[in-house]
Parts: sequence; C-alpha cells; structure tokens
Amino acid sequence: MSRFPAPSHVSAGLIAVLVGFTSSAVIIFQAAAAAGADAAQVSSWLWALCLGCGLTSIGLSLRYRAPVFTAWSTPGAALLAGSLGGLSLAEAVGAFLFSAALITLSGFTGLFARLMQRIPQALAAALLAGVLLRFGLQLFSAFEQQALLVGSLFLAYLLGKRLLPRYAILIVLLLGVGMAWQLDLLHWQRVELAIAEPQFIAPAFNWQALIGVGIPLFVVTMASQNLPGVAVLRTCGYERVPVSPLIGWTGLASLLLAPFGGFAINLAAITAAICAGPEAGLEPQRRYWAAVCGGAFYLLIGLFGATVASLFAAFPPALILAIAGLALLVTLSNSLAGALQDVRQREPALITFLITASGLSLFGVGAAFWGLVAGALASAILNGRTAQR
Repeated sequence: MSRFPAPSHVSAGLIAVLVGFTSSAVIIFQAAAAAGADAAQVSSWLWALCLGCGLTSIGLSLRYRAPVFTAWSTPGAALLAGSLGGLSLAEAVGAFLFSAALITLSGFTGLFARLMQRIPQALAAALLAGVLLRFGLQLFSAFEQQALLVGSLFLAYLLGKRLLPRYAILIVLLLGVGMAWQLDLLHWQRVELAIAEPQFIAPAFNWQALIGVGIPLFVVTMASQNLPGVAVLRTCGYERVPVSPLIGWTGLASLLLAPFGGFAINLAAITAAICAGPEAGLEPQRRYWAAVCGGAFYLLIGLFGATVASLFAAFPPALILAIAGLALLVTLSNSLAGALQDVRQREPALITFLITASGLSLFGVGAAFWGLVAGALASAILNGRTAQR
C-alpha cells in the first residue's frame, strides 16, 4: 500500500476546500466587518481560520488514520455578522475565547454528547434559522441595487443546483465575478499580492458579550457543525474514531487562535463527506489522505490571506450579499425543516426563531441568547412532565 496520497485524494481535498471556501468566505468578511476589523485584521482572521483548519485536518487525520476534515463555523460566522454590532473587537475576541473554552471542556471531558442532549434539536435549528434569515432577506433586497447581476446569479444558482449541485456556489461565484467585471463594478485597485500578517487582539471580557455572543456561538457550532460532522464520519464507516478528542482538539485550536480571529474551528460536515466518500478513492482506509491534502490547501490559502481579503474587498456589495444569501439557502431551509419537524417542539422552536430573527437586545445581550432562553422556557412549560396532554 502506498504511503503517499493518490491523485483522487489530492483532487478531493482541493474540491472540499474550494467548496467550503467559496460558500462561506464572504460571510467571514461580513462577520469581521461587523466587529469593526480593518483590512489587516480581516486578513488575520482568514490566516487564523485556515491555519487552524489546516493543522487540525492534517494532525487528526494522520493520528486516527481517518478523513477528519475540519472547517470554520459558517453558522457561527453568520451569527457573528448579526451579533457583533456595538461590541469592540477586543470584546468579540473575549466571546470567541469563552466559546472555545466551552467547546474544549465539553470535548476533553466527554460532556459533548450529554450536553447537547440537554438542548432540543428543534431549538438549535430554530436558533440557526433565525440567525440566517437576514441573509436570505438581503439576497432579495440586493435586487434593488443590481437587478441584472443578482437575477442572473439567482438563475445560475437554480440551474447549478439542478445540474451540478456540488459546484453550484462555485459556479455562482465565477459567474458573479465575470459579470461584475463586464459591468465595471470591480475595484481592482484594491487587490494586492501580500502575505498574511497575524494581528493579535488582546481580549476584553464583559458579561453581555460572553452571554449574548459566546454562548450562542458555542451552541450553534456544536449543534450545527460538530454534530453533523460526527454523523458524516459514522455514516461513512469510521465508527471507531473517538469523538471526544476530535471536539477537544478543535476547541483547543480555536482557543489558541481566537486572539488572531479564529472564532470557531470545528468538524466539517458537507465538505467532510467529499473527503470521506467514494470521490476520495475506492479504499476507505486510505481516504484520510484526502483530508490531509485538504489541510495542506487550507495552509496555502491562509498564507496568502491578505491577497484573498483584498480580492473580496474589490467585489461590489450586491455581489457579496447575493453570494452569501445563496450559499446559506440550503442551511436555512434545513434549519427551518428541523425546527418545525417535531410537533411537540414546534411552538417553542417558532418562539426561538422569531425572537432571534427580531434583533431583540435586552441588558446588552443579543437576540440569539434570548431566543434560546425563551424557547427553552416554552418547551419546559408546554412539554414538561406536568404539562397537559
């Protein structure tokens, strides 16, 4: 058996990184902008996330001889984009550290499964749906800015989902860049070739940020990323891989990189399936090389994070909104379906969704936390042991 990756491993790793990056990089930039990050700090965020994903994908895959592919938390980035307004960058980093500490603790202590069982899946799905709703709305409000551009991307997305669903977002991105260039909407003067320089931000801690951002980031990352990530490994036949160390090490990576912008690193789900499935090769025992190759591509992209950041800064706002909204449509629809599937949890989930989407803020704490609290309270009252049957 060869000790080196096969071409199928290299291609699967590259596709996984491209699919993950093109479907969520825009949301990272929106989250960083919401935190008030400048261009150098945005580049640092990308560097930290790619470094964390690259090292954990390579290290965990080689350690367990399984395709353990990691990613940044796309739902977490969406949450941050809507929750960081009014917070300083230092306070945001404090919330990142708090969330990462909770993930690390729940991983290495084995509390992951027991802790997540305490939160009804319907409420976690409703929380995510409430966070993502604004992206779906912004997609269609962008029609007012650039009807031709956004309309073409919407049509391309539908056709891509029908004919090449795995590459639909990549197709949208390429078409969007091409059309923006033709319409003279790209600001190429902002693009520069540069190596990323890490920017350390000393954290600041206040209870509003920790509760309003840190706890929802923890819940969304665990419920919407780590749980499906574990399911992918199990479904693809890697049942013997221990779960707790995977969660613990990704949490530790987030903890170390949070001051540089690494807000949440976790197990990948959709892109992990590319590395763990037949596309990565016919021999399941060698597919870990696909995740290793993907990790190497992560490191390469992170090295040139400044260039990537300046490239996205050259895009017109309507293109950014359209790509972000289209990239999150599937996640939004799945979240809504998961929130309303259980009849007993339907009303609590709806309460969680509405409060989270409302943008409510009480005592300086954001809507995501209050949505989760109200939903849990409604679930306890409506579905508790003393509730009327």
